[in-house]
Amino acid sequence: MVYRKNTLVDFMEIEVVWFKKDLRVRDHTPLVNASNGGNPILCLFIIEQERFNLPDFDPIHIEWEIDCAKELAKSLEKLGGSLHFEFGNAIEILERINSIHGVSRIHSHQETGNSWSYQRDIDVSNWCKANNIEWIEYQNNGVIRNLDNRDNWKKQRDARMRESNKEPPQIKNSVPFEGSEPEVSDFGLQARRLTNRPKPGEEEALIRLRTFLEDEAKQFQWAISSPTLAVKHGSGLSAYLTVGAISMRRVVQETNKQMNFIRENKNQFEEPNKWLRSLASFRKRLAWRCHFIQKLEMEPNLDLVAQNQIIDANLERKMDQERYERWKSGNTGWPFLDACMRQLSSSGWINFRMRAMIMSAASYNLWLPWRDVGCYLSRQFLDYEPGVHWSQVGMQSGTTGINTVRAYSMTKQGRDQDPNGDYIRRWVPELSDVPTKHIHEPWKMDLNQQNEFNCVIGKTYPEPILDEVESRKRGVKRTYAARKSPQARDQSKAVYKKHGSRSRPQNRRSTKKEKSVQKTLF
Repeated sequence: MVYRKNTLVDFMEIEVVWFKKDLRVRDHTPLVNASNGGNPILCLFIIEQERFNLPDFDPIHIEWEIDCAKELAKSLEKLGGSLHFEFGNAIEILERINSIHGVSRIHSHQETGNSWSYQRDIDVSNWCKANNIEWIEYQNNGVIRNLDNRDNWKKQRDARMRESNKEPPQIKNSVPFEGSEPEVSDFGLQARRLTNRPKPGEEEALIRLRTFLEDEAKQFQWAISSPTLAVKHGSGLSAYLTVGAISMRRVVQETNKQMNFIRENKNQFEEPNKWLRSLASFRKRLAWRCHFIQKLEMEPNLDLVAQNQIIDANLERKMDQERYERWKSGNTGWPFLDACMRQLSSSGWINFRMRAMIMSAASYNLWLPWRDVGCYLSRQFLDYEPGVHWSQVGMQSGTTGINTVRAYSMTKQGRDQDPNGDYIRRWVPELSDVPTKHIHEPWKMDLNQQNEFNCVIGKTYPEPILDEVESRKRGVKRTYAARKSPQARDQSKAVYKKHGSRSRPQNRRSTKKEKSVQKTLF
């Protein structure tokens, strides 16, 4: 018997474990701690309807989350638990659960999401206080909550990565779920079919991690710039990390174990130093992933407001609908960019360098507003991680004020990453008969050649939307001009003080190297 709200009730209060971006049973402190108590446990996964109308949301996101949650449900069942699938507003769902069972505590990992989820958590926190319910939020990945600056962030993040991983607990007393597992179509949504979509769930994430570390990581450092090679030699973990099907700490520790194994058994590996360099590069990118998510944790409206609002206002980018539509559909007339946009739409994924190039083309060549472009891209990425994504959108659009303006040459990137044009021909079949000599600049063919190779510019394949070189030069010039005012420079200094990367406290001007960091992940 417990006494709640001035009423005697004859049921035992429950502990709610709210699964958010942590759809796993391993290394899950909320689940472990809730299981160690004496109260029944209700494991909860909420499909929140409000998300469906957000500009950064796409049905592929919720379908991926549901599929991973279904795998989580199987894992919980083996442990004695039961995952409750609920649809609606989080507070209304918690209110109903509380009225039926009586909730003593809610356990969850901290979430660093978009501005909507930030406000949602504030509302839930206020509801918990009003109902005398304790909400325990546990630290997650490499994010440190309540920091004012970055002086000690790296030290704390690295210490957390060294903490022991927690194995799945046995759940002795679980509130059973009596409903049915949902499909994305149940909510009136239809997700586009993705090519090469990963298999969902924690077990598949662990398999992918082992396959990468033991079989494919050797080429990582040299392959990740290529949109084709990165599919095989990239980690393939980003979509799993986004929904927390595997923890960052486990990935870091397993990477360290593999590196130590290679050092101790070099005779078993061909070119062991190449393996070690690639794994060190991978580990560094894991740290950068945490670094960028930390930005959103410290400034939760990065999806709404530019870090340097003065620069953003000075840029005066306006929506040009024709340019925007041609960029989205991969019909700019720039073959390599068009191939990348079509691959992204088809697979929900593209490698780090191409993400930067796509954003660069929209920002500097086409002069499109960063938020419209960013929201479109977020809807294309299966692995949409708000902290990484919006930090990168700011960097690549030139609106932070602390990063070197990097405007990619699409033709050069095409020649570097696809010298024979095979990637272009795969994704832009209009150019399938064009010889390698002309594949990167087909508009330079004369009319006879265009007819010969079944590629008539302006008919079967569009003319370039703009002169690539001139538009890029013009965009870069305008961007640097927008940074010159004293007010813009002062705000850039404030941005660096809050978000700039540093391994220890610094009271000095940022170095050229720090200012030119241009890391885009996976």
